[in-house]
Amino acid sequence: MGKLKKNAVLVVIDVQKGWDTYGLSKRNNIDAELKIAKLLDIWRSSGRPVVFFQHMSKNPISPLYPGQSGNEIKDVVKPVAGEYIFHKSVNSCFIGTDFEEWLRERMYDTLVITGITTQHCVSTTARMSGNLGFTTFVVSDATAAFESKGVDGTIYDPETVHAVSLATINREFATILKTEELEELL
Repeated sequence: MGKLKKNAVLVVIDVQKGWDTYGLSKRNNIDAELKIAKLLDIWRSSGRPVVFFQHMSKNPISPLYPGQSGNEIKDVVKPVAGEYIFHKSVNSCFIGTDFEEWLRERMYDTLVITGITTQHCVSTTARMSGNLGFTTFVVSDATAAFESKGVDGTIYDPETVHAVSLATINREFATILKTEELEELL
């Protein structure tokens, strides 16, 4: 596969405190935030660009609603000076933001996506990224999913939701890698 471009952008999606109190039941990849923190250290030391997305819920009772402590980005992955924070209110990082324009102005064409949740914002962003022509990677162990209820009432455990969410974007929209595999590309 070769080495990852020097201008590959690490994208950290919605790693916010509210997920810990959201009232959702089971979650997989409990160490996802630690994997993201590890990637942040590597990215920062290599001089590669990092961007954060912060979900700004429009629902005033959501812990991700602006002004609530749950809206804050988790301390373990806090942005540092010079790292850009985009705000969004839908699943895609490209909708309602100037993210695509920001990337194209800087001639960034490779995205490495991490964050919460695999089945929502991560997969939606990866799909759009691939469709917009960006080389896209999703780091499977630096993302996390929650259990989901199917249309027939079946409850799908978070590991299944995670695996199927990644399977539906694999090779069509993004290359799925683990943190260690990604490190080898740097």
